[in-house]
Amino acid sequence: MIRVLLADDEAMIRAGVRAVLAADPAVEVVAEAADGRQAVEAARAHRPDVALLDIRMPVMDGLAACEEIRRAVPGTAVAILTTFSEDAYVSRALGGGATGFLLKSGDPYELMAGVRAVADGGAYLSPKVARHVIAELGGERLTRGTAARARTAGLTTREREVLALLGEGLSNAAIARRLHLVEGTVKGYVSAVLDHLEVGNRVQAAILAYEAGLVTGA
Repeated sequence: MIRVLLADDEAMIRAGVRAVLAADPAVEVVAEAADGRQAVEAARAHRPDVALLDIRMPVMDGLAACEEIRRAVPGTAVAILTTFSEDAYVSRALGGGATGFLLKSGDPYELMAGVRAVADGGAYLSPKVARHVIAELGGERLTRGTAARARTAGLTTREREVLALLGEGLSNAAIARRLHLVEGTVKGYVSAVLDHLEVGNRVQAAILAYEAGLVTGA
């Protein structure tokens, strides 16, 4: 069972997300919060597997709540509920330890897939969010693509395969199954990829995978 904390200051949004998650018998919403401070307190009290946080909330916003939850309850993965107008917050969310970015108006399947991925230790970017972020953050897409391809050029063939699967949001266990490797070996490859690319977490690596064109459909 994946235990979820849902935080959004709009009751209708919480109700909609809760209804989507209720369709998956493996997911249980164990707590809700209407602001960031309540979210942190609920995370401490319930220690959920995943905290789904809106960015714009009163008292404490979702970005500050993300940072606090990751410090106080490191076993809780954080996924950000976002809109296309909130690109500027992505860098801070990454720095705060978020490993999922889900579009509020996206496909319900993406919401469930994202929750499962981050609960399993993977990273997940809603495809529309990923493409929009890559196109809008830090300059023109072609330039970023060229830079990303240059950064990934030094990876081995296997490391590039692992990076591509990171871009799909897969956990180490899922990557191991896909590549027919043991999970410990995959963990070593992931560490090597992060070190080579000089990125701090799997979501940053996933964005680079998209930019470099390693992810199918990117």
